[in-house]
Amino acid sequence: MNEPEQQLDNIDHDTQEPGKEVIAPPLEDIEDISGAADMDVPDFSADPAPAGSEAAYWEAMAADFTQADEATIVLTALQQENLILKTQLEERGQQLEGSKSQYARLGADFENFRKRTLKEKEDAEIQIKGATIKELLPVVDNFDRARSHIKPQNDGEMNIHKSYQSVYKQLVDCLKRVGVSPMRPEGEPFDPNFHEAVMREATAEYPEGVVVEQLVRGYTLGDRVLRHAMVKVAAPPEDAPISSSADEGVSES
Repeated sequence: MNEPEQQLDNIDHDTQEPGKEVIAPPLEDIEDISGAADMDVPDFSADPAPAGSEAAYWEAMAADFTQADEATIVLTALQQENLILKTQLEERGQQLEGSKSQYARLGADFENFRKRTLKEKEDAEIQIKGATIKELLPVVDNFDRARSHIKPQNDGEMNIHKSYQSVYKQLVDCLKRVGVSPMRPEGEPFDPNFHEAVMREATAEYPEGVVVEQLVRGYTLGDRVLRHAMVKVAAPPEDAPISSSADEGVSES
């Protein structure tokens, strides 16, 4: 039975109405959708017939279609696996970028912590050092007063004077080594950041607001004020002449 006859036999008899005869269309009106017309099928009725039997030919064709289907399935599976791997790679890349960002933040936080800890340590050392040195400053003041007021009268007093002066010099050298510097504000403009004004003196020798004398020496520790200098500040003299602008104002009145 050829293929068109098989198509006629395959008509679904379940759809046939009872008592009604099914009329098959002419064979030439049946559309061939199998694709067999496009296939190069050898003529097995020719004499002599092509090598091999018709059954072997169709078995080979079926094997080819089976292999093609298997290849398609394998290719589809590989494409899906490739898509999954690409998705996983993108996820790993995002995780890597997140880890890099987190590492950079941790590094920056640690560097800030290290700098802050170092600064706090330095500040604590300076505060402790400053508090200790402040307790020694009255001793230095007493040495200064003794040196300026005591005048040796004989060799014995001179020996005593030299001996305590050597102690005073050693103490001053120790303070210099730890960063302590004395202030010398005479002749400088008054600065409340370094000076403490305890007296004003009317004088024409210095301009107004200039430090005339240092009464108690001030000290700095590095760039910090350890003790403000107590100073005397110049004021305009009481008999200072009236300015020319003031004279003009009086004459006009």
